[in-house]
Amino acid sequence: MPRLYIDPITPIITDGACPVCTFHYLCPMISVQNLSVQFGGEPLFDHISFIINEKDRIGLVGRNGAGKSTLLRIIDNRQKPDEGSVVIPEGCTIGYLEQEMILKSDRTVYGEAKSAFREVESLLGKIDKMEQELKEGTDFDSIGYQKIIKRHHDAYERFQLIGGHSVEADIEKTLNGLGFRNSDFDRPLAQFSSGWQMRVEIAKLLLQQPSLIMLDEPTNHLDIESIQWLEEFLISYPGAVIIVSHDRAFLDNVTKRTIEISFGRIYDYRTNYSDYTQLREERMESQQAAFNNQQRQVRQIERFIERFRYKNTKSRQVQSRVKMLEKLDEVDIDLVDDTSIHFSFPLAPHAGKVIAEASGLGKSFPGLEVFSGLNFHVIKGERIAFVGRNGEGKTTLSKILAGVADYTGQLKFGQHTIIGYYAQDQADSLDPNKTVFKTIDDIAVGDVRPKIRTILGSFLFSGDDIEKKVKVLSGGERSRLSLAKLLLTPSNLLILDEPTNHLDMRSKDILKNALLQFTGTLIVVSHDRDFLQGLTNRVFEFRDKTIKEYIGDIYDFLDQRKLRNLQQLERKDKKVLSDKQHEPASGNKLNWENRKLQEKEERKLKSSIARCEREIESLEEKIRKTEEIMGSPDQFADQVSSGELYTKYGALKTNLQQEMDRWTLLHEQLEATPRDKSSR
Repeated sequence: MPRLYIDPITPIITDGACPVCTFHYLCPMISVQNLSVQFGGEPLFDHISFIINEKDRIGLVGRNGAGKSTLLRIIDNRQKPDEGSVVIPEGCTIGYLEQEMILKSDRTVYGEAKSAFREVESLLGKIDKMEQELKEGTDFDSIGYQKIIKRHHDAYERFQLIGGHSVEADIEKTLNGLGFRNSDFDRPLAQFSSGWQMRVEIAKLLLQQPSLIMLDEPTNHLDIESIQWLEEFLISYPGAVIIVSHDRAFLDNVTKRTIEISFGRIYDYRTNYSDYTQLREERMESQQAAFNNQQRQVRQIERFIERFRYKNTKSRQVQSRVKMLEKLDEVDIDLVDDTSIHFSFPLAPHAGKVIAEASGLGKSFPGLEVFSGLNFHVIKGERIAFVGRNGEGKTTLSKILAGVADYTGQLKFGQHTIIGYYAQDQADSLDPNKTVFKTIDDIAVGDVRPKIRTILGSFLFSGDDIEKKVKVLSGGERSRLSLAKLLLTPSNLLILDEPTNHLDMRSKDILKNALLQFTGTLIVVSHDRDFLQGLTNRVFEFRDKTIKEYIGDIYDFLDQRKLRNLQQLERKDKKVLSDKQHEPASGNKLNWENRKLQEKEERKLKSSIARCEREIESLEEKIRKTEEIMGSPDQFADQVSSGELYTKYGALKTNLQQEMDRWTLLHEQLEATPRDKSSR
């Protein structure tokens, strides 16, 4: 009997196998129908509907508390809606990574990852049983025997589809991609931090290869290298993907569709996040223009009616316009949730030229050396990003600089250095039994005390919110409260460890803008590339118990790291190929290969220098025009109050200095590139 499958969108029964699945009868399209959820008397969702197609890449966005996590839990059948339903075709599988999970396991890292292959083990058992039945069968033409053959064929196809033949290789590849070393595989999972345990949960979900993957803030647990690996995995994944993330770069690179939740409604855009924000702005402008035109028309009609209401000769025209008003469909303007934090850091107190200087700095725990022999200095006004794999010492060095962890070696601070520190677990260190107001009131002194309510209002705590206890706050609210505490003491060295975790897009942008205007020295630990872009001008990469310094922002660093990794990979590949062939390469061949590699690197550097020079020329021209405006009282008068021109001018100067530093670094790399004498 031929297999039938039913398209859940268009009810057409088709003869033959499903074109998407080789084992399931139904294509994995999921339909969300008229979903409604009430929360605290207010509608979280108000009859929302949409379709999840089999290869969708969806970014689910909205402010903190808009209902993104709730929607994912409903789709995964972990929560019931007040109204509506989610239609999931038979055979469609869903893998869901929650934002926060309680993890307990007595397995090793490898053993826990392997538990994702329960279906493989189950299928192997079924296949073995059916093969035994086929061996024992004698009536080869019977319907029962043919059914066993069919079931065996389907089970084996599914076994191949989910990677049954490559379990060990897939586990190793996935764990390595998420940052684990092979030496970690046999370690008990309980020895790892909660962040690393969440990585194993991500690995299990990816290894299961469900029809739909749903990830709620996955980048909170990953470093930059692992995020890039996950991006590549999800881009090529054959199923559907839904991502909740406040990492704009991650969303832009992976998603092709954006669903926004706002005031109980959804807005569906067939584009990535950055393009969606532009389209949303254009939609709002179009709606506002249509609304304004309609209001002008209404006022004209109302004036006509009022003027000629009591004139018999105009009664027919008046009645016609009254009916016109009654039939007029009012243009709606979509509500936009524009609530956001708004603050700026206090003016940084005066500090000496050298903020901090380290010599032979080291840190060890029993049985573990984190880093050793670090030598570096931090100059006044510098903006430094700490990047690298989790566990390499970024947070540890941040704690040492903040004075909350001991160390070996020498660490000296400059005169008048005042440190402001935001720990990665800062929100968790808040007293859960204190109210929001009490949390700030206990540390506020002097002139700040009368301004507590104003400060809390700037961080979206107003009215009864300030009397909430910390233990009932969401992750985003606790992060905002921790940032509010940071403002109470002016500092000239800010050390921020993952400050964007739990902050929504708008809050992240406002924090970044405040940091761009901060007049002191900044050290920030973050894996958010979009947040770091343009914010820092120096990068410390933590790797192999030491640090390596790079000039430029995060994308300059990534470009240089990619170039270095490619060169190492090419050298490794050439060595492997030579070993396989069991024959030494000739001197001429090696010289030719080295020369080609050098020429390739030289071309890339020259191209980067050319792009850098064009950018410098462009920035210098923009600065010249801005200075002309600032020097002209007539042009400058309208912009002084807003401060926009000052901010723009400062950003241009900063960008120019970064490009100049990058140009210098690229030239140094070009000069250091070995060249064949014959090519000079």
